[in-house]
Amino acid sequence: MFYQFTHLGSPDYLKIERGQNFNFPPHLHQCFEVITLLSGEMEVTVDGHAFALHAGEGLLIFPNQIHDLRSEQSEHLLCIFSPRLVQAFATRLAGQIPKGNRFTPDPYLIQALGTLESAGPAEKKGVLYLLCGQFDREAVYETRPADREKLLWRIFSFVEQEFAGDCSLAALASAIGYDYSYLSRFFRKTVGISFNAYVNHYRLSHACYLMENTDFPILRCALESGYDSLRSFNRNFKSSLGCTPAEYRKSKKM
Repeated sequence: MFYQFTHLGSPDYLKIERGQNFNFPPHLHQCFEVITLLSGEMEVTVDGHAFALHAGEGLLIFPNQIHDLRSEQSEHLLCIFSPRLVQAFATRLAGQIPKGNRFTPDPYLIQALGTLESAGPAEKKGVLYLLCGQFDREAVYETRPADREKLLWRIFSFVEQEFAGDCSLAALASAIGYDYSYLSRFFRKTVGISFNAYVNHYRLSHACYLMENTDFPILRCALESGYDSLRSFNRNFKSSLGCTPAEYRKSKKM
């Protein structure tokens, strides 16, 4: 199992892939993932639950659910997208997962999904919300059961709840009762980046969402995302995204 972290910190991340005979080992990431089968059959395992997908069926995989995909003869459409693109849906279901990930998306939504990478922001969000809404109509949710509250889940949950406040490694160690040094080594080995880098990516993603979807001053966006000063926010923002917060907001308003 490995953590796929290449898209961390991107509030509008969206990737569409169309392929055949797809095999991918167990992994998890911070995004939602929709996979729809266009033809053939595919075996998908999500959090230990196996699904046999057939043409016309799909799965909605939630952030940080461990999953793998196996197929020898199929054609699929895969969409990986940031929770910030469906913020209301993601916020309402924070800390929950579906009991079953399977659903049958409407054919017109599958067709629309295939064209999203070249679509505008409103169209992207519209199609993704429709997909999530269709899944939501029949889905049953649960809090992650205790036997699946593995250490990595507990770390992600802590960041999700505490990113705007004291989200240091020391605070994490105190909250979940693990040794500071052990957590540092475990997280870097499992995820591939340091805990502090992950928190920074998470905070930047939230700040970008606020700058795109509210009229809050940049200072307020920084403070509500867990930064204690505008200087540190500006420094981290430019280092990670290659532009200043003001430049970023201007580019999204154009």
